[in-house]
Amino acid sequence: MSYVLSIIVLLIDIWAIINVLGSSASGLSKLLWIIGIIVLPVIGAIAWFLVGPKSGRAIA
Repeated sequence: MSYVLSIIVLLIDIWAIINVLGSSASGLSKLLWIIGIIVLPVIGAIAWFLVGPKSGRAIA
């Protein structure tokens, strides 16, 4: 069961890093976000989802 949870966390972190790279944030901000996601995987991804720069796209 722990393997499944680890894979889920890994996939969420990869998703968060891809979103960071595609965001409108500056280069230094992107680097800091990616470091935060790698160092604190769960907290970093949640923080990106909650307070990261928004793309301006509406989710409908």
